[in-house]
Amino acid sequence: MSTDQRLKLTEIFTSIQGESDLAGWPTVFVRLTGCPLRCVWCDTPYSFHGGEWKTFDEILAAVAESGCRHVCVTGGEPLSQKRCIPLLEKLCDAGYVVSLETSGAVPVDQVDERVIKIVDFKAPGSGEVKRNLWDILDHLQPHDQIKFVIADRNDFDWAVEQVKNRDLNRWQVLFSPVWGQLEAGQLAEWVVQCDQPIRFQVQLHKYLWGNQPGR
Repeated sequence: MSTDQRLKLTEIFTSIQGESDLAGWPTVFVRLTGCPLRCVWCDTPYSFHGGEWKTFDEILAAVAESGCRHVCVTGGEPLSQKRCIPLLEKLCDAGYVVSLETSGAVPVDQVDERVIKIVDFKAPGSGEVKRNLWDILDHLQPHDQIKFVIADRNDFDWAVEQVKNRDLNRWQVLFSPVWGQLEAGQLAEWVVQCDQPIRFQVQLHKYLWGNQPGR
């Protein structure tokens, strides 16, 4: 089998989408291996290394077996594997509602326009704020979304400034708290008091099952 038809895969699992405006939908998650970032609060460090090579046909068969209409390709940073791009196209061609969770540190200009890109730009509390590629904004579609994971008030104030100064309200902007570090109610209060078009969210799957891999 040609290596250009394979990806290194950490896991495929079916769960409830816990984030974005797709929250609540039964979704099959395709978690690819590898990430160039090391956010201090990362909840999937097991995806950094290891994994198993799978062909596109094997991945598509596993997705079909789930019976889900929604597919989320995630990581790690899925775009750290260049062959993620043709996989996304194949999933779209197969008729799925396809979303991509990406870090904001890898170009997205080659991603199929049908894909719903959820771009997770990094706030200072992540330790990776310098990795943000803001020219990604030039390649977003109206259906794409921007996410900020907030660890503290400094992160919140910084993220609000990005919304204002970069005119991010062209897209849906999502703020979510770092699990186990910032109380969700506190972040919700800050969002309510803010004069920007920001949508508060929690990681719904963690409230259902905790921080379990594969959920």
